[in-house]
Amino acid sequence: MPHLFSMSSECLRIADQLRRAFEGNAWHGPALRELVSGITAEQAVARPIQVAHSVWEVLLHIKAWEVFAMNAMKGAAMPQLPLPPEQDWPLIPDQSAGAWSALLASVFATNDDLVRAIEGFDDARLTETVPGRKYDFYHLLHGMTQHALYHGGQIALLKKAVPRSS
Repeated sequence: MPHLFSMSSECLRIADQLRRAFEGNAWHGPALRELVSGITAEQAVARPIQVAHSVWEVLLHIKAWEVFAMNAMKGAAMPQLPLPPEQDWPLIPDQSAGAWSALLASVFATNDDLVRAIEGFDDARLTETVPGRKYDFYHLLHGMTQHALYHGGQIALLKKAVPRSS
């Protein structure tokens, strides 16, 4: 990974931080890929804390917001808040091991798409207002990393609370 000071633009720095949050080599600790490594479908749907979302639901939520951000970068309005629950916290349509593997692949592919979109985003656009919001793209794109890290912390705690397979 390139060193922060060798990056010529803010968008490249934002993309680097988001990539680290998902893929690793981050200062804070385990990235999302490391956190979900070894979690089975059964563990991913578990609710060790009844009032909290499952690991699976958290990943669906992270992915949904990354798609919203990418669409906004293309000019689409961000969805109005509050979102319907099925948009903010999508339901798990299939709890099989195959669906879990597909979700993991999809989450990381979506993140890779967002990282590449940010890398190609013009720094001059960072001060533009996000369609459908009162804040700018600088706020949104940094927020995507913050969002991933916040929910990564939740996943770390859920992973510790879910009984491991024997």
